[in-house]
Amino acid sequence: MKSTKFFIIVLSALLALFFTVPAFADSYTNTINVFKRAEAVQPFFDSCYGYAVFPIVGKAGIFVGGAYGQGRVYQDDLITGTATITKITLGFQLGGQAFSEIIFFQDKRAYDEFTDGSYEFDASVSAVVVTAGAQAKAGSDGGSAGASAGPATGIQANTGYYKGMAVFIHAKAGLMYEAAIGGQIFDVTLFK
Repeated sequence: MKSTKFFIIVLSALLALFFTVPAFADSYTNTINVFKRAEAVQPFFDSCYGYAVFPIVGKAGIFVGGAYGQGRVYQDDLITGTATITKITLGFQLGGQAFSEIIFFQDKRAYDEFTDGSYEFDASVSAVVVTAGAQAKAGSDGGSAGASAGPATGIQANTGYYKGMAVFIHAKAGLMYEAAIGGQIFDVTLFK
């Protein structure tokens, strides 16, 4: 019982660390620009129906883990709503991580599915998390992608839409044993 309380206190402290940094009004624009600079991501901005951007997602865990982030939903580069990411995990994990995430919607069906109140990624989804070069992970149900080793190699991520969605991660800081985005729950509120 004491060890459970200890883990909860440590987990709370780690999550609090991630969310004491104030969110600036231009953090969304800055995050979008970071993703636009990644060669593997650029084509998605031109062809997508819409996208959701999360400038900072904080994730921490000591056997029990959690993640949280606030974002915006866009269609035709106009803000159409807000969204939050939450995730609770159990199992071996140790550490913390902060990353940005962008989810592209290939068509209206995928956009509507995501923005219909609450949406959850399938448990099999995992992310390749990198700090430089192209960031990559496609899918909403276990699709795979390769990440670029950086601009010097000339290798690009090979990715596409899976079930109408493509997800890209950009690592900001931290170290975490697992990099799964499966089980992320999104609560979306569209503007009326």
